[in-house]
Amino acid sequence: MNSKPGNQTKLVCSTLLFCGVVLIHLFATQIDAQRSRSRWQTLTGEVPRVIARGGFSGLLPDSSLDAYNLAIQTSVADVVLWCDVQLTKDGVGICYPDLNLANASTVQFVYPNGQKSYPVNGVTTQGWFTIDSTLRDLQNVALIRGILSRSDKFDGNRNMILTIQNVAEQIKPQGGFWLNVQHDAFYEQHNLSMSSFLLSTSRTVSMDFISSPEVNFFMKIAGRFKRNGPSFVFQFLRKEEIEPTTNQTYGSILSNLTFVKTFASGILVPKSYILRLVDKQYLVPHTSLVQDAHIAGLEVYVSGFANDVDLAYNYSFDPVSEYLSFVDNGDFSVDGMLSDFPLTASASVDCFAHIGRNATKQVDFLVISKDGASGDYPRCTNLAYEKAIKDGADVIDCSVQMSSDGKCFCLSTADLKDSTLVAQSQFSNLSTTVPEISSDVGIYTFSLTWPEIQNLTPAISNPFRESSNMFRNPNERNSGKLISLSEFLELAKKSTSLSGVLIRVENAAYLREKQGLDVVKAVLDTLTEAGYTNGNTTTKVMIQSTNSSVLVDFKNKSKYETVYKIEEIIRDIRDSAIEDIKKFANAVVINKASVFPVSDSFLTGQTNVVERLQKSQLLVYVELFRNEFVSQAYDFFTDATVEINSYISGAGINGTITEFPYTAARYKRNRCLGRKVIPPYMSAIQPGDLLNTLVSPLSLPPAQAPNPVFTDGDVTEPPLPPVIPKAPTSTPGTPSTIAQPPSGQTRLTLSLLLSIFFFSLLHM
Repeated sequence: MNSKPGNQTKLVCSTLLFCGVVLIHLFATQIDAQRSRSRWQTLTGEVPRVIARGGFSGLLPDSSLDAYNLAIQTSVADVVLWCDVQLTKDGVGICYPDLNLANASTVQFVYPNGQKSYPVNGVTTQGWFTIDSTLRDLQNVALIRGILSRSDKFDGNRNMILTIQNVAEQIKPQGGFWLNVQHDAFYEQHNLSMSSFLLSTSRTVSMDFISSPEVNFFMKIAGRFKRNGPSFVFQFLRKEEIEPTTNQTYGSILSNLTFVKTFASGILVPKSYILRLVDKQYLVPHTSLVQDAHIAGLEVYVSGFANDVDLAYNYSFDPVSEYLSFVDNGDFSVDGMLSDFPLTASASVDCFAHIGRNATKQVDFLVISKDGASGDYPRCTNLAYEKAIKDGADVIDCSVQMSSDGKCFCLSTADLKDSTLVAQSQFSNLSTTVPEISSDVGIYTFSLTWPEIQNLTPAISNPFRESSNMFRNPNERNSGKLISLSEFLELAKKSTSLSGVLIRVENAAYLREKQGLDVVKAVLDTLTEAGYTNGNTTTKVMIQSTNSSVLVDFKNKSKYETVYKIEEIIRDIRDSAIEDIKKFANAVVINKASVFPVSDSFLTGQTNVVERLQKSQLLVYVELFRNEFVSQAYDFFTDATVEINSYISGAGINGTITEFPYTAARYKRNRCLGRKVIPPYMSAIQPGDLLNTLVSPLSLPPAQAPNPVFTDGDVTEPPLPPVIPKAPTSTPGTPSTIAQPPSGQTRLTLSLLLSIFFFSLLHM
């Protein structure tokens, strides 16, 4: 052994250096671990738990084998499975969401004479109760939807009622098994012991959480489980309800969290305990409950999350925004969320929490607004456009309409009734039918001057008012003002985030022939005046139309990009049609159903329309994306983000046209898309899978006639007609004022007026 002093010194130094490196790595690991947790303001600093209430109960029958399996397949790996425990007559524990079997099963059809009446928490209740049936009796009873507004297409799958052991053995919950005991006192009154059942079952079934709204239940089981037994969570019901043990309201117990801490390690509260809604479904600032509970050493779990219920208007119908408000608000993170749609909860926590507006974009596509952020404000108003820009739209749009005095302005359609309160104005008597535009009676923009239109009150669109009684942002339903095309272009030019503008031009032939208005010339003149052709702006201009003749005219007179919209829902497109489109367009807009055909709100497959267009170097933009869950096929799990993901990651489209730009823009920054392995909750859905695997054969939608194939005959149009000047008339509503001639027609109209004037003089 070499024992020279120099070598010993080197050895000591090497040892110290090695130890130092090891310590640095150890500290770095600890720092990284702390850093990875520090963003979560939960009690422990850990990621909030996703708890699947009865499995994926938002889509499939609550507590069914299918629902639990789907939750496992589409959620975070450590998703916790929730089971509402009920006891049968023979003391067997089953997973079922309610005491009354009639609420979510076929029991009343199997046992039509089995209805009974019992007092439940002091209220006489009629129904079919678990305490009147043995497990054997329930073998012929199937689980069905418990909320009637949800689809009945999965009710015919003969999903059997599961025991606690069934779930543990067949599903094998990896992230945790949560047993909720809602009515311990009721079972005790009928000589059934929930506590004895749980203690006995715990020998063979791993229980991670046990919750109950009854204090006495926890008193009975306290100390009877082993040290590493389940976590006890006290469930709060509505604040005005009475807790049977203490005879206090749950609201009163809430003020004494130190008492709750004596028998529980956490609390489960409704969403409203933390974020309250005022009368009009708007949020008020959050309470201090989460911080207070954390100070008391209690974890906070929140119930009531579902994508298909009325969300606060603050969330713009976006369930991801709601989840994030509970885990990523800068003040606190709840420790877990109980959801009927665990996929959305999983994506919210893992993919979207703690990403800023300037986070790296993981995917590239255009977010194109539809009449601005028209899901939040009246269409085509200054407020809708300003919000679209703020929300991250790449391109804002203007559907150009013409006033009687030749002014170009932005409005969704030529019928003012669609976007304003013109029907309640002095111009209500101007209703007319224009067959070339619509079969409906309307009040059209070319019947009023621009000053008259400017003074109209905008009205927010409510596309699902009639079908689903859903309204958009009522506090802002008449906010903002309509803006001219020149004002729109100036707004876009001032933005540093926009890459372009999209200008829609429709009804050009009618306007030329019947109204003496040249919308193509007016748009080109306005663009030139706004400096969009002289290098003063880098903002890209796109012109969109359903008419090839319009785009050919623009192509002949400018170098702007052109976008052809195919209005029909199609299943395919001919090569000859694609070649014709390429002659005058750079991109194509198609309907969502031309990508994923839909039958009875289920996707039936995928066309190759996108692929064929893109192979011919045509960009493909798809419309119309909305956040309201009723606008989406069931395959998207009533989640607008899942829908966007399927069109971008699955179909590979180049852009989304949306009334809610924020949802699409946020999707771009989704951190899960940057991973080598994409998690299941961010994987594109396989169109047709839901229909083919989970819908009952008896509930399959009827076969539909195939959508048409788009041909070159659908593309070809005659050139736009020449402008035919319209004879001047007094502007309705202002008899003393003669309507001003449109831009580019001044000389012709004045000549006509002079001719009439001299003709009158000669015949006096």
